[in-house]
Amino acid sequence: MRAGAGQYPARHGVWKNAIVLPENAATLAKSLRGAGYSANYMGKWHLGNDDSTPAPQRNGPVPPARRGGFLDLWEAANTLELTSHAYEGDVFDGDGKPIHFSGQYRSDFTTERAQRFLRSVKSPFFLTLSYLEVHHQNDSDTFEPPKEYKGKYPNPFIPGDLRALPGSWPSQWSDYLGCVAKMDETVGTIRRTLEETALAQNTILAFVSDHACHFKTRNAEYKRTPHESSIHVPLIVEGPGFNRGMQVSQLVSQVDLMPTLLEAAGVPVPSSVQGRSFLPLLDRRVEGWRDEVYFEMTEFTTGRGLRTPQYTYAVAAPKVPGWKAAPSAGKYVKYMLYDNYADPYQQVNLAGRTPYQSVAADLRKRLLARMKEAGDGPATIEPSWFPYP
Repeated sequence: MRAGAGQYPARHGVWKNAIVLPENAATLAKSLRGAGYSANYMGKWHLGNDDSTPAPQRNGPVPPARRGGFLDLWEAANTLELTSHAYEGDVFDGDGKPIHFSGQYRSDFTTERAQRFLRSVKSPFFLTLSYLEVHHQNDSDTFEPPKEYKGKYPNPFIPGDLRALPGSWPSQWSDYLGCVAKMDETVGTIRRTLEETALAQNTILAFVSDHACHFKTRNAEYKRTPHESSIHVPLIVEGPGFNRGMQVSQLVSQVDLMPTLLEAAGVPVPSSVQGRSFLPLLDRRVEGWRDEVYFEMTEFTTGRGLRTPQYTYAVAAPKVPGWKAAPSAGKYVKYMLYDNYADPYQQVNLAGRTPYQSVAADLRKRLLARMKEAGDGPATIEPSWFPYP
């Protein structure tokens, strides 16, 4: 999502961290820059260096050719969670020189520099603010809210998809909410700056996340599962054409954001884009909209899935002896099936249960078609290894 190629990993090839985005990728930044916009980036990138990059440079500076078309203002680190902590760290400018901050909360540092940019920028411009928050701090495996939010939520509401399951949430949920509260404040600061600079009337502001967090309730990490608490992320958009005061009930995907923003800006959408503009949905024109989201899972497991309004259906490559992370597989096994209407917290896996065979068969057929469309190679999907009567 950071690069905005409007493609699935099977097509652009970045199926895990430490893989460089292809330099010829058609990105949102390149499209807008070609239409006269400046393309500017601040924060976490994660697409510029790979395991072959010498260790001292791997986490920090990103060469211009690997910035996905963001060739104007650049203040970022390839792996910000490894070049900074909550109150100290470095990002790197367009020449690869460090910009150090200390004694200031990380998102405040980025926001202040974004404000400085917005107060002097000439339109038209494209700015991506890639905040690390509310991600956990990798080297300490903790969530680090600002000091003023530390301990502010000692007895919070616990969502139903966490409450029933063991995981890291009992010790981390309060601090996570502190990070969320700070991000809410941060977005408010950006919105206020757009108003003060008179940019708001002609600027589209989109808020989105790259993944969610299930606090180790579903596997030994925080994500990479088909559950809502991993794949369901916020998408809030305001600005010209979007100020409708409405909620869209149809399902949209991250690959749909690039073509939507390009259409809203009147810029042609590259033919390589696999997503679709959801602008028609704002006018309640839903005819022909495929109301499902296709997703890929890698690293913790190699899998594929569909999220429809009612069901979440996922398949995974068997973890047989010798299994290792891979971008795709030739054989998958039915892995999970949830009825999100009856079981919104996804407590009961229906995969392999006889009463749901016809539902699973339909979803299997649709998933195979989406896999082929996304760019996957030929694959089979076997029945669940643990069928139930």
